[in-house]
Amino acid sequence: MLTLQTILSQLLTRMGVGTGAAALSTAGENVITTLTDGGHIINMVRSVVPPLSYGKHKGQDGRIATIGGCREYTGAPFFSAISAFRVGCDLSHIFCTGDAAPVIKSYSPELIVHPCLDAPNAVAELGKWLPRMHSVVIGPGLGRDQGLLDTVKDIISAARELELPLVIDAVGADPDPMEPIKDVMELCRSLGHVTVCRKGENDIISDGHNVLVCCGEGCPRRCGGQGDILSGTMGVFTFWAHQACRDKEAITNEYLAAYGPTLCAAYGACLLTKRCAMRAFHKMGRGMTTTEMLPEIQPVFADLYETSK
Repeated sequence: MLTLQTILSQLLTRMGVGTGAAALSTAGENVITTLTDGGHIINMVRSVVPPLSYGKHKGQDGRIATIGGCREYTGAPFFSAISAFRVGCDLSHIFCTGDAAPVIKSYSPELIVHPCLDAPNAVAELGKWLPRMHSVVIGPGLGRDQGLLDTVKDIISAARELELPLVIDAVGADPDPMEPIKDVMELCRSLGHVTVCRKGENDIISDGHNVLVCCGEGCPRRCGGQGDILSGTMGVFTFWAHQACRDKEAITNEYLAAYGPTLCAAYGACLLTKRCAMRAFHKMGRGMTTTEMLPEIQPVFADLYETSK
């Protein structure tokens, strides 16, 4: 089992940090866990949350695209997209296959559902919408159909050309239980220093330079859909964090300057998801489902990150 003691031992030994606050380095090698953080990381996440305002227009706080959803898997894109909505984006789109769209539409009137992912002109159709999006979540309910996977490759390329932030929900291999930090960091580096979030009892987040470990009680109930809530909330935080970091000279939070937008977004989403799962499990116990987590998003967000009163 990947225990907190194992993680802390590895971090303190490999990175040479103590349990107290240390000076941040812009060159990397910064390591913080939830238990060694004195509130700085939560404040970092809070610093990217846009304040509510009567003067804003629809879409200003986030237009998020979720790419996924097929005949077999309709719940995953719904959980991802509706979680993005509940965190605070203004418009939440799902691009799914034609046979999945009516089912997903029936779950919620708030979501904008596009039944085009398996169309012959899928990439061209999505290409009309991508420039309007602020971030893209790829993978919830995508399935393993090779045709869809090939389409998604082209969509990723198109999104990268537009320099859109991407959250990719993927099934990965378990890291070495004796060296989980090292394995995650090496994976990040091999992929060109993308940010990787390895979910688990303690979530390990790294870009190959810095490491954040999100610890907490979480939930022993492993029902399907919890990772979809994580991906959707991460999609919103990713946009907010990148927006806050557009002008690096204007960044006032030193932790955001050191860790950057992707680690900030991943940590914010991980802690939010853990707390939602914990609250839902305390109420429902063994019978808890992911649906019970959705009403917990707003109160948990308010407790952790809200900046508007």
